Amino acid sequence: MKNQPKKHKYLHIWHEFIIISLICFIFIINIPISYSQDKTLTVPEKTTPVAQNSEIVNKIDGTPVLLGDTTLFVIQKNVGSFSPQERAKAVINRLETIANDPSISLDKIQVVDESDTTNIIMEDKLLFTLTDKDGKAANKTRQILGKEYAEIIKKTMIQYRKERTIENISKGILYSFISTLILLIVLKVFNQVYPRVIIRLQAWRGIRIPELRIQNIELLPAARVSNIITRIVKIIRTIIVISIFYIYISLVLGFFPWTREISSKLVSYFLQAIYKIWLAFAAYLPSFFALALIFFISYYSLKFIRYLFIELGNGNLSIPGFYDDWAEPTYNLVFLIIVALSLVLAFPYLPGFGSPAFQGISVFLGILFSLGSTAVVANVVAGTILIYTRAFQMGDRIKIGDAIGDIVEKTLLVTRIRTIKNVIITIPNGSVLTSQIINYTALSQDPNYYLILHTTITLGYDVPWRKIHQVLIDAAIATNHILAEPVPFVFQTSLDDFYVSYELNAYTNKPMLMASIYSELHQNIQDKCNEAEIEILSPHYSAVRDGNQTTIPEHYLPQDYKAPGFRLSSLNNLFNSDNSKNTPDS
Repeated sequence: MKNQPKKHKYLHIWHEFIIISLICFIFIINIPISYSQDKTLTVPEKTTPVAQNSEIVNKIDGTPVLLGDTTLFVIQKNVGSFSPQERAKAVINRLETIANDPSISLDKIQVVDESDTTNIIMEDKLLFTLTDKDGKAANKTRQILGKEYAEIIKKTMIQYRKERTIENISKGILYSFISTLILLIVLKVFNQVYPRVIIRLQAWRGIRIPELRIQNIELLPAARVSNIITRIVKIIRTIIVISIFYIYISLVLGFFPWTREISSKLVSYFLQAIYKIWLAFAAYLPSFFALALIFFISYYSLKFIRYLFIELGNGNLSIPGFYDDWAEPTYNLVFLIIVALSLVLAFPYLPGFGSPAFQGISVFLGILFSLGSTAVVANVVAGTILIYTRAFQMGDRIKIGDAIGDIVEKTLLVTRIRTIKNVIITIPNGSVLTSQIINYTALSQDPNYYLILHTTITLGYDVPWRKIHQVLIDAAIATNHILAEPVPFVFQTSLDDFYVSYELNAYTNKPMLMASIYSELHQNIQDKCNEAEIEILSPHYSAVRDGNQTTIPEHYLPQDYKAPGFRLSSLNNLFNSDNSKNTPDS
């Protein structure tokens, strides 16, 4: 707690220092602007701004005459065999020679009017010759035009010499030093603030920066969203640093007359870029408002529809024939339809929608989607059919093909089953739709349609069938989760050559416990059969029936029935009797 005031004090000092630095920075930026304003005063109102390069000729405005980076006037007509370019070049050379010689007094610039020309001279040196053609091009007489040009030349040369004095150059060096110092301070502060911003973003992961999800589908985890934001901050940092250096270089170059032209070009490039961006943004505003309207309508339509389907799912609203479990998948389908329609409506308003590149990308993506989405579309259609046919619900015990288990997830693409061995099986909905689905849970809660578990046992014909029926029913009733009502029953499914097949059928309302019920039922069948002295086997009989005991149960036989004797002969006796028949004495 004691460190907080000190910490706040340092933060307050840093804030003041940054504000003072920004004020100084803005002040220094205004210096080259004031220079440019001074230079504009030396140019007459009717002087047309042209390119700074004297070799570039505009067919309408003519060739500019430059002194340093300032346009004095424009030459549009030729004199004799001298073209406007040649005239401008000669005048520039003469003016630069005089301007770079401080010993020459500028008060000696005079205008001399002759019969056919008006000459601007300094002492005995000719600077520029004007003809009637020049006056006509400027919509003035050559005498008035000569006086104006002479005044422009004089003011521009004074400014030219003033900018190249030791005093101004010293100011430029001083301003450059201050600018460099401010640059270093700004970069230092920026390098200290930036790591703190990154640390704060990492600390906000999962708190203020949540995961990106649509409904119950998580598109991006919180860590991934935080990393994306961190990368965006790094890109912004790089752009800011580059912008700071760009401003610094153009600012320092503007402090010196020899590089001011480069500085003005850098600034003009930057301003032109901003101006073009602004024009593009202003032109895009109607489309932007259209996109905002589409987004607004779509967003609040989805919110209203979401509310309706939540109420339908909770049972607060009801539609005849519409089941509660249809609410969520139906909302997802409506959501996809509204989003798709919104995108179709919004695409024409996107920047560059009509460009060939945008159209080419759209065609390419359409081809990829058509070629790669056949199985996806088939599974989505199958998943939709399974939802609305209500073949199974979450938690149902079902059998699909050879897979038996409980439904743990069903989506538009796949269905997941957890088997009794805790194995998750993922089955595409297309395969589910074309397979036989056995649902053990669907009617297990209906007293008229309890699930019937059945098992088969084979016993010989010598065991009375009524006794077997009772034993099997007792075994079923003794089993947990087998219902006493309805009463279990037995079917004799076949009379085979050697045994009878008895099928025990018992009711249960616990289909989720099928495996344990079957196991306990088989145990009880063994116990009950052993208690009733019934041997569980499937006997096979040979074809020897020489008076041996019949296999008919005893209570079907007469009371005085006795099994006939059974005569046996050994193989040796048979062999000896056969040999005796073959001897000569026989």
